Amino acid sequence: MVGRIAMAAAICVLVSACHSAGSATEVATSSLALPAVAGASGCGQAASSGSVTLSLRVGGHSRLVIVHVPTGYGASSPTPLVLNLHGSGATASDQESFSGMDATADRDGFIVAYPQGLIRDGTGFDWNVPGEPLVGGRGKPGGSADDVSFLTQLVGALEARYCVDTSEVYATGFSGGARMASQLGCDASPIFAAVAPVSGLRRPTPCPATRAVPVIAFHGTADPVDPYDGNGEAYWTYSVPQAALDWAEQDQCSTTPATTGGSGYTLTVYQGCGGGASVALYSVTGEGHEWPGGPAMPSSLTSLLGPQSNAVDADSVIWAFFAAHPLP
Repeated sequence: MVGRIAMAAAICVLVSACHSAGSATEVATSSLALPAVAGASGCGQAASSGSVTLSLRVGGHSRLVIVHVPTGYGASSPTPLVLNLHGSGATASDQESFSGMDATADRDGFIVAYPQGLIRDGTGFDWNVPGEPLVGGRGKPGGSADDVSFLTQLVGALEARYCVDTSEVYATGFSGGARMASQLGCDASPIFAAVAPVSGLRRPTPCPATRAVPVIAFHGTADPVDPYDGNGEAYWTYSVPQAALDWAEQDQCSTTPATTGGSGYTLTVYQGCGGGASVALYSVTGEGHEWPGGPAMPSSLTSLLGPQSNAVDADSVIWAFFAAHPLP
């Protein structure tokens, strides 16, 4: 299995976006504030389209987030919000470039926010996923930030600054960010309408979701980092298909899925779930530890992360799934 440091370095080279803390590209241009009143709305407040780096004070820590406001954003029109979480050892800026989701946000009209973890990992950061060891067997440091609390409070702060449709708040992420997005599906189901883990689907145990949560996941069958069939590091013991089945059981779906094949992928869908939810898994044939349909990488990097595939445009498929699954 490829080392996590090598993986993070590979992604950093890809996006030319590895920055030390405090570098110019990671300094907040302004700050977010937690709303004085729960449920405060930013509708009516003007905001320019494009990306801005903001900071938010939560739990005694100054947390960073890059927010991309789509072209044509209307200050009085409730707009969907997607949190897009970086992988282990990466940064918010890395994920903005690596996933390429800004273009989809501009096309389809949603706000995308790229928060940043707090636990240092080389030149980047990790997420504090509850109950999981950190990558590389490093354990979990004492006093780590509560990232579930941070991300849920971040949503409240963004809703107070922008005109957010509170029925259309979603979470996606890559690798360690996918595991964090999986956790949000369990721990914050009243807030996040659906989740889309990429190269990192898990079903946390216990999972205190208060409703059936729609889940769509993507994973390469040749992933050398988080192997498709499981048996990886301590945080990655069971297979991706098992994780999808676990979510189907969590959502009270039929455990006999519908399976279809496309050019370069297999789509497995669990139907008949509670509350109109569904659980879908794109198994991308021969792909490595990648964001399907993401930017092209040189062979020197695919030798570390495994082959790429354009069989699925993850950004477009994720948004179509999200748009079909607002909060009930």
